Amino acid sequence: MTDPKSPESILQVRVYYEDTDAGGVVFYANYLKFLERARTEWLRDLGVNQSGLAASEQRLFVVRALDMSYRKPARLDDLLTIRSRVTRLGRASIHFAQRAERDGELLAEGNIQVCCVDAIHMRPAELPADVRAKLEFIQE
Repeated sequence: MTDPKSPESILQVRVYYEDTDAGGVVFYANYLKFLERARTEWLRDLGVNQSGLAASEQRLFVVRALDMSYRKPARLDDLLTIRSRVTRLGRASIHFAQRAERDGELLAEGNIQVCCVDAIHMRPAELPADVRAKLEFIQE
């Protein structure tokens, strides 16, 4: 569990056989899954329940854009550290900077823009005030 007062979240992820490709390295798209898990768990640690938001306020978070760079491969059984930071809050968006590391060595990094949308119309919707307050507290 990440300290809710910290501007950075850390999640450990183990690489399983299902995460690798025929060459024995993590398939590039699986890094996106690792980053998604890290963002979701961080929000959960902050007290933001995405299922609850969908049910009570009809708000969903969707990825709008991302920019990824891959530096070195991860392999089966590696223990990865996923580091996440909120770099900017928009009216209806959250910008994250995320890194995947193995023993402090950078493997992949990305900037991900997540938008809040109305669950019924799938159109941009303002971040709920309580979510914004929690994210403003930890924003860089």
